[in-house]
Amino acid sequence: MATTIELGRLTDEWIWAYEGYDPRAERLREALCTLGNGYFATRGAAPEVTAGAAHYPGTYAAGCYNRLTSHVAGRDIENEDIVNLPNWLPLRFRVHPDDGPAGRWFSPDRERGGLLLYRQWLDLRQGTLNRALRFRDAHGRHLGVEQSRLVHMGDPHLAALRTTFTAEDWSGTIEIDSAIDGTVANTGVRRYRDLASAHLTQVRTGVVEEEPDTVWLHCRTTRSAIHVALAARTRCVSGPPPERIAVTDKLVGRRAAQRLTVPLAPGEPVTVEKTVALHTSRDRAISGPLEAAVERVRRAGDFAELLGSHVAAWGRLWRRADIEAPGEAGHILRLHLFHVLQTLSPHTADLDVGVPARGLHGEAYRGHVFWDELFVLPYLNLHFPEVSRALLMYRYRRLPQAVHAARAIGRDGARYPWQSGSDGREETPEVHLNPRSGRWLPDHSRLQHHVGSAIAYNVWRYGQASGDTEFLHTKGAEMLVQIARFWADSAVFDASMGRYRILGVVGPDEYHEGYPDADRPGLDDNAYTNVTAAWVLARALELTRELPASRREDLYDRIDMRPGEPEMWDDISRRLHVPFHRGVVSQFEGYGELAELDWVALRERHGDIRRLDRILEADGDSVNRYQASKQADVLMLGYLFTPGDLGRLFGRLGYDLDEATWRRTVDYYLARTSHGSTLSGLVHAWVLARARHRDAWGQLQEALASDVADIQGGTTAEGIHLGAMAGTLDLLQRGLTGLETRDGVLWMDPAPLPELSEYGFSLRYQSDGGIQVRMKPGQLWVGVPPWEEEPVRVQLARGSPRPEAGGGQLDGIGFEVAPGEDRLMPLPGHTAP
Repeated sequence: MATTIELGRLTDEWIWAYEGYDPRAERLREALCTLGNGYFATRGAAPEVTAGAAHYPGTYAAGCYNRLTSHVAGRDIENEDIVNLPNWLPLRFRVHPDDGPAGRWFSPDRERGGLLLYRQWLDLRQGTLNRALRFRDAHGRHLGVEQSRLVHMGDPHLAALRTTFTAEDWSGTIEIDSAIDGTVANTGVRRYRDLASAHLTQVRTGVVEEEPDTVWLHCRTTRSAIHVALAARTRCVSGPPPERIAVTDKLVGRRAAQRLTVPLAPGEPVTVEKTVALHTSRDRAISGPLEAAVERVRRAGDFAELLGSHVAAWGRLWRRADIEAPGEAGHILRLHLFHVLQTLSPHTADLDVGVPARGLHGEAYRGHVFWDELFVLPYLNLHFPEVSRALLMYRYRRLPQAVHAARAIGRDGARYPWQSGSDGREETPEVHLNPRSGRWLPDHSRLQHHVGSAIAYNVWRYGQASGDTEFLHTKGAEMLVQIARFWADSAVFDASMGRYRILGVVGPDEYHEGYPDADRPGLDDNAYTNVTAAWVLARALELTRELPASRREDLYDRIDMRPGEPEMWDDISRRLHVPFHRGVVSQFEGYGELAELDWVALRERHGDIRRLDRILEADGDSVNRYQASKQADVLMLGYLFTPGDLGRLFGRLGYDLDEATWRRTVDYYLARTSHGSTLSGLVHAWVLARARHRDAWGQLQEALASDVADIQGGTTAEGIHLGAMAGTLDLLQRGLTGLETRDGVLWMDPAPLPELSEYGFSLRYQSDGGIQVRMKPGQLWVGVPPWEEEPVRVQLARGSPRPEAGGGQLDGIGFEVAPGEDRLMPLPGHTAP
């Protein structure tokens, strides 16, 4: 790849390995080595370290938020954060040789000079994080340590850590301190460190009387009053007999620990197992989190038993979702899938949570829910539709809050927040810190009302992929219609144009929050916002017309639909203004009048200019003055819609968007985008895949490298970028295959990249089974398992544009694949080997 990626040795496509110890890379490795199960996740920090410059242990439960008030820039600011929960990992050790002084507590930072081996690796197939180290102390004695940990994918409340110590050339004792640490705070993001961070209070600790090997810690969040309990069982399972092991309880302050003193003999391994349960008061079917945690640990088997059931659970996930692609790209894609499944697993379907933009891997963006489900749900729809539905239910439960937010600014319908957390209110901060200048600046990104269109799009696409008409015709329809009402009431008619306009918004670009020297934030007629609003209005009309009469009546009555509203939606959906300049679609009205930027000079001065907004602000300038974008904005339309659909959508609005105009538009913005978002390379790769293979491959490489190589310069250490990871998977699944799910048919129009022309995946489409798809140069293979009840209908394009969503015919090859059969089809225009 163009970007150097720290991978270690690629000896196994299921192993993600790091060799050696580098404190400068530890926080990045900790994020990428996070283990989770959709309910909670724990960063890949070493068990013997504490939070500091090189390390940041963190454990996060999905949807566990708390609010704190901070005094910033002369005002009181309230922020809601995902809470860093008590750390269950701590297991430190020190040696007491018979023939010398006692050692100090081991730390890789203190013992770097004596580290002879330090290796850690994720086993993606098994869902474990493993570590092997060997060090020599100041007296020449050698100790080997092997560790393996899991966060159980079968039982979402369990985690376990197994550690084996081997004294190679000495005898004595080893002292092991196993703890639950409640002294944690939310300090993992540097730019938040001036803000309040102590979310836990009323910390209590204890030992389970009837289980003397088990300690517990109970606390609650300060304001949301979520009670959290952890219980940890520590046992020496191999080595000397129990009577030779001394155990001491250490309950001090916010820390519950047990100290084990174990004899060691040369070459005789000693293994210690730590099993942990985590519960919160948000859990169902428990009498209380502390009782539940203690009882769950009591019933848990040993590490081998837990590992067996954990690996079996992962096996079920891999059978439903694995992707096969060659080389380094395939290796990274599997890592991406691993982290998507750890954040949004089938356990998520039982929770009231959204899609956290940075996974459960860190505290960046405060664990908030943005629009990233736009990049995540299309993948989940075809593998775990029950998870997609649950994530849409998160939005549905917060529909009343969105309706209230619209009314607060005098609008009808639903205005969803740009950043959402526990209850669906707007969580976007009013100010943000530019770390380059040290200044706190106004944050107007809450004007990104296009998040509502993303939710509507996800509702529609979920219904198309899953066939879940019960959801689409009830809760889904209500969300889509209320979002349409917001857009209809936001549109202002301009008599001089004879068109409707949407004023004072911010588009996906995010760099531009207002016009140069303007006294109000926001931009007028952002093309992406207006075109997607027109799509929402059209889809709302289509959906309400196809609803059974009784359901349509019920919906209209529930939302108090007024006479004439659907007719107004139709008019607005055909006459929203889309600006153009120099023969290309304008990002917003007036974009073409902004100054051009000297990109070459900026790169010469600053090198990496991805965060151009921060660079210019630190120089006393503003990106609002320039034709420069952080990420795809207008080009996002090419990500959501096929060329044919996009042409018809513009045609409905009265504009001619032919192929030449779209190509000019793509070229225009490619030259003016700094790629300051990990989503940017993904979207550009998608848009370019059918026309400019070399450029598409380069953009895909950027998207693949974004987290594993941390190309944003330190951001991945604060949490992975879930949308970008899921989006790369969907690029293979839908982008390069041209796959769409519509009206009971799989529509496919493959456009493989030469560098990635052979790959395969399985998917679920309106069924419980797994349809197999394999791409090879010049060929498409589709197989249907024998347990399916119905054949799968496939429509393969011959280069003609696809019809608008909802109907039409495709000029191409249509065929069926019966259960237990497969079909190998040549691809028109592609060369077979």
